[in-house]
Amino acid sequence: MANPAFPRPDMPGAQPVEGAKLKSVPAVVPLRLMRVSAGEVPDRIFAIIITASGFAVLGVLALIVYELVLRSGLSWHAFGWKFFAASDWDPVSEQFGALPFIYGTLVSSLVALIIAVPLSVGVAVFTTEMCPKKFRGPLSFFVELLAAIPSVIYGLWAMFVLVPILIQYVAPLLSKTLGWTGLFTGPFFGYSMLAAGIILAIMIIPIISSITREVLAVVPQHQREAVLALGATRWEMIRIGVLRNARAGIVGAIILGLGRALGETMAVTMVIGNSPHIVQSLLAPGYTMASVLANEFSEATGDVYLSALIEIGLALFLVTIVVNALARLLVWSVTRGQPVRGTA
Repeated sequence: MANPAFPRPDMPGAQPVEGAKLKSVPAVVPLRLMRVSAGEVPDRIFAIIITASGFAVLGVLALIVYELVLRSGLSWHAFGWKFFAASDWDPVSEQFGALPFIYGTLVSSLVALIIAVPLSVGVAVFTTEMCPKKFRGPLSFFVELLAAIPSVIYGLWAMFVLVPILIQYVAPLLSKTLGWTGLFTGPFFGYSMLAAGIILAIMIIPIISSITREVLAVVPQHQREAVLALGATRWEMIRIGVLRNARAGIVGAIILGLGRALGETMAVTMVIGNSPHIVQSLLAPGYTMASVLANEFSEATGDVYLSALIEIGLALFLVTIVVNALARLLVWSVTRGQPVRGTA
């Protein structure tokens, strides 16, 4: 028989006394706390893993900078800031200057952008706005396939196909028509900054065009319809309604292509001529920071020589940082801090 002092909970009108409440609370509360704490363990582990992954990227970056600065200490103490402004490169007398390599890197990348940007934007506009639907997939596939080709294959193709074409047809035409600019003068033997710029342009076209195509594809359709409703032609619709809304994303695609051009090594090394001299003519051979590292790092014997090469790697790293900073500044100048439509 039930004790009236402790009635059953299901009995009508049952009101357990205060002592019964005190006895039942310790049996329930610790179980809830145990369940909550057990559920928080996976969340805490997950948070620790994700946080460690985020800081691991910064750690790797810090280690790269630390090693570059540490290993380039001899060259830094021997030459200081003059290393980036001097043009002498003489391993015998241990006189080193990185200016010819910085010049060659910037000039070859600039030539590549001048050639690649109009072609890439044109391919992207044709694919998204004018190409028939049944040809969009195959055309996009073949354009992106260019990005999967190894750089050494590009270098071999440039040596056996591009260089002879430049010698026989392109260089004489440029010397005859644009020789007055000083950019296409002097003897031409095929291996030059012009050849390096052209092969770099071919290599960065798929990067710029694919990203530009994705940016153009997400421009709202009502932008096109609104411009056409005002009586604009197709070209005006593309220029005003599409390209203007996607300009920040296109700038981002160009910057990514520039980053690829700055760091490219093998293809450029095979066709640029590898001459550490600053020459105005694009028909003359040159050198880049990446190619000098690929050519001479395994042959460096002296400590100062090796340190100078590592400092060139540090300079290439700094140039990449500056380019990305300028890219962010340029995008901000276009968007004024507003979110960009169609970009991540």
